[in-house]
Amino acid sequence: MLLTRFRCGIEIGLLLILACLFASIADRLHLPIPWLLIPLILSILWSIVKNNDSSIPKAFNIVGQGIIAVFTASRFSMDVLSGSHQYFFPLIVCIFITSILSFLNGYLIYKFSDLDFNTSLLGCVPGAGHSLVAMSEEMGADAIAVAVLQYLRILMVSVIVPLIVSFFSPQTSSTINTVSTTKILPSLPLPISILILAFTAIIGVKIALYLKIPANLFLGAFISSLLLFTFFPYEITIPSPIFRGGLLLLGVSIGVKFEPSIVQKLLKPLLLEIFLVTILILTCFCVGYWFHLVTNIDTLTAVLGSTPGGLSAMMATVIELGGNSGFVLTMQMTRMLLILLFTPLIGHFLLARSNSKT
Repeated sequence: MLLTRFRCGIEIGLLLILACLFASIADRLHLPIPWLLIPLILSILWSIVKNNDSSIPKAFNIVGQGIIAVFTASRFSMDVLSGSHQYFFPLIVCIFITSILSFLNGYLIYKFSDLDFNTSLLGCVPGAGHSLVAMSEEMGADAIAVAVLQYLRILMVSVIVPLIVSFFSPQTSSTINTVSTTKILPSLPLPISILILAFTAIIGVKIALYLKIPANLFLGAFISSLLLFTFFPYEITIPSPIFRGGLLLLGVSIGVKFEPSIVQKLLKPLLLEIFLVTILILTCFCVGYWFHLVTNIDTLTAVLGSTPGGLSAMMATVIELGGNSGFVLTMQMTRMLLILLFTPLIGHFLLARSNSKT
């Protein structure tokens, strides 16, 4: 028994080393989301070789989710979000249309494929891809299918939108000035910051469990950390290696659950996703142009702010073409915040209603 555990520990350690090595190489090659996708792929291969005799500690998934939730919260700034107050109504309309179309995509995939409702929903919602993958298992979804659908959409958006926008849009300067009122706060030593973040996340999860909030592990840590970053009188930073480690742990914990039957199961949803995302991108172009007409924000900024995800690629594009990067960030982050908060609640409600009818 002890020898078996030791051998298992050696195998897991080797898997983690290989995941770190290949993810670092993929990162240098600027591949999308390398610290999640590469460990996911390697652990799938490991699962096939082990013939589903895989034993990854449950703590991998829990710690990975917690780190991603805390890091996601750290990216939000009340100053950035408050900068959209003068365009609040058209911004909410824009976010609403994009979200409804994405929910419709998820429903169509659910109806015309073998995927369950929660998997289809989380796979199509345009939020932070790694965040939705992180909360998928808690919502009873297939985490591998969610990851595949999410990153197919992100890949399509990241490739198609910049190409079209850069081809049709001349370089332009936005007429909107964004003023940052971020205060410079005193910082804390890294070990103390990590302890505070860990304690805050644990308390948030405990409260979410008590209140029976859907996806309590992710949302509990996310909401409590968001409150901490907003109101704590000290600056707390999360080193990028910690975030990368969280992605790696999550990718490994998801990938080892792979079953060969999932390939056939995902074929139809992937074909549907390609078709539906293409329609979604074209619709978001129209929504972005409407936003431009209503607010007089330049077309480039309005279109890139309305795209369904692909934040990094959209920010790089708007900076290169001379749009207003601050407002694109505001639009994308406002949508992301609302989706992260409401998607688990909506999915839980719709699933419960569907089950009650059956």
